[in-house]
Amino acid sequence: MKKLTVAQLNDSFPPTIDGVAQVALNYAKCIQKNHGRSVVATPWYPDVEDHYDFPVVRYPSANVSQRLGYRAGYPFDPIAVTQIEKYHIDLIHSHCPFVSTVLARVLRHYTGAPIVFTYHTKFEYDIERRVAFSAVRKVSVKFLLANIQACDEVWVVSEGAGQNLRSLGYTGSYRVMENGTDFAKGRAEQAAIDAISQQYGLNDGLPVFLFVARMVWYKGLRLMLDGLAEAKKRGRAFHAIFVGDGMDRQEIMAYAKELGLEKDCVFPGAIRDRELLRAYFSRADLFLFTNNYDTSGIVVKEAAACDCPSLLLRGSCAAEGVVHGKNGLLCQEDPQSFADALEVVWNDPAKLKAMGLDAAETVYLSWEDAVARAYARYQEVLANYDRTKKHRLPPAGQMLFQGVHAAEKGVRRTRKRYRIAKGRIKRGYHAAERAVKRKMRDELQKIVDGLNQDLDE
Repeated sequence: MKKLTVAQLNDSFPPTIDGVAQVALNYAKCIQKNHGRSVVATPWYPDVEDHYDFPVVRYPSANVSQRLGYRAGYPFDPIAVTQIEKYHIDLIHSHCPFVSTVLARVLRHYTGAPIVFTYHTKFEYDIERRVAFSAVRKVSVKFLLANIQACDEVWVVSEGAGQNLRSLGYTGSYRVMENGTDFAKGRAEQAAIDAISQQYGLNDGLPVFLFVARMVWYKGLRLMLDGLAEAKKRGRAFHAIFVGDGMDRQEIMAYAKELGLEKDCVFPGAIRDRELLRAYFSRADLFLFTNNYDTSGIVVKEAAACDCPSLLLRGSCAAEGVVHGKNGLLCQEDPQSFADALEVVWNDPAKLKAMGLDAAETVYLSWEDAVARAYARYQEVLANYDRTKKHRLPPAGQMLFQGVHAAEKGVRRTRKRYRIAKGRIKRGYHAAERAVKRKMRDELQKIVDGLNQDLDE
């Protein structure tokens, strides 16, 4: 199989914590280790140092959200484009339909490399939350679709993700390519698991539930908390750990307290240490992930790696491949149904354990296997790609390029004028300085001559 140099593009990258950032990282790692060469392009974040076996090109960015902490990159930076070009990339893989795919189109324009795009997230949720006016939302979706349709091949992480893409108006073809997990199959070291039990007082024999994701309401957290409150009303006792951080974390914690769950739930915040996170999954009896937002749910595979089954929302993308009572649990989007599904935890612990072992065999997928499939498909994309075909940027992009180049020329002219003015100021300053020195010298000489004359008299 031919060795390729593949550029992975995403609007976020570690140390930023989100699922797609981990996807881009693991694609780059696995390709660099097992197949070919990787280069990553992502927006610049302050105080970030990249120490990887592959190059990471950080292009200029601006903080567009104080609450979320995300930065919007500037994909037309000529220095970044030149830096990426020098690696002689064979293929571009974009994981975000916004800035990253604009950059991908710029790179294709200059290199002729094809673009593979993966649709990871139901972006209409983010657009609806962050864009106030419906007219602007429509334009945002139109921009998103224009970028996706401009790519040479489109992948989705689940069939549900593909259907969601269709609902936005996408009419092209797509291919399902699942994400994996960097967790090796098997539980964490017992000492690490015991340390978590000791830290949170989990040695009382009660079941432990776990949630790991961004702390935002649309991750299904209201349903989880309402379902846990319903189980508590039924006399069920438990511990629930909610790992993660996000814009709604304080509200979520306040809601848990309002439901009377403050003694049952702990919120340790975000955990960046992957081995420590593995210990949390290994300590849990059941992973909770009941939302319609996620199109894949890598965390479900992470739980399966640690023999931990998941409770998922029936019909959700994350529930694809999960059979209720066999390798996981399913519920409706209702607190009563959620609490009903939990009953097996107390009624049949042996069955719950068997579900976890089954999930390890049927739900788990390693990144090595996932990227190997993707890399094989890269070869097919390249074999069918016509590098001589010209790909024009959309009119808005052309206008933006013209504006950028005009701005750059303006900056150069301004700098030139500044240098000229600076030179004049500098020459004027030195001339004035010389005149002052001459004047001082003349005055001093007059004083000396006057003293000498007094002495002679």
